[in-house]
Amino acid sequence: MKISKILPLLIAFISLNAFAQDGSFVRKKKEQIKALKVAFITDELSLTPDEATKFWPLFNAFEDKQQEIKKQKLKGYLNRMDDDSFDNLSEKDATTMLAQMESTEDELYQLKKKFVSSLKGVISPVKILKLKKAEENFNRKLLQQYRNKKLGK
Repeated sequence: MKISKILPLLIAFISLNAFAQDGSFVRKKKEQIKALKVAFITDELSLTPDEATKFWPLFNAFEDKQQEIKKQKLKGYLNRMDDDSFDNLSEKDATTMLAQMESTEDELYQLKKKFVSSLKGVISPVKILKLKKAEENFNRKLLQQYRNKKLGK
């Protein structure tokens, strides 16, 4: 089944449960989106069984590390920006914060380079490029579904 047929069902399911307040709802939603992403990428890349057994552990480790970096570092910066004291941030503190943000962005970039390098022995360069495109397409479709739901389309 194509992901374009599954995605609207996911969004409908999420909207039915949108008023759930507990953390398990968020966790389930993330797991569902991840499962759809896996299906979408698998379909887009046409991975062979051998490729898939080597690809998915690398991909999952990359995504986990990327989320860890974002959660630990970037979220901290954004929280500080939302703080009331942000308006009173000194130039020195702002410079320090910018340097930390640049360091984090560089860390994410180096992680991506390492990931792509490790993929070269697993899938073809064409499939690596297709992966990038598939991730962008998945995110675009997910965002579009969310916007359509918000606007009541």
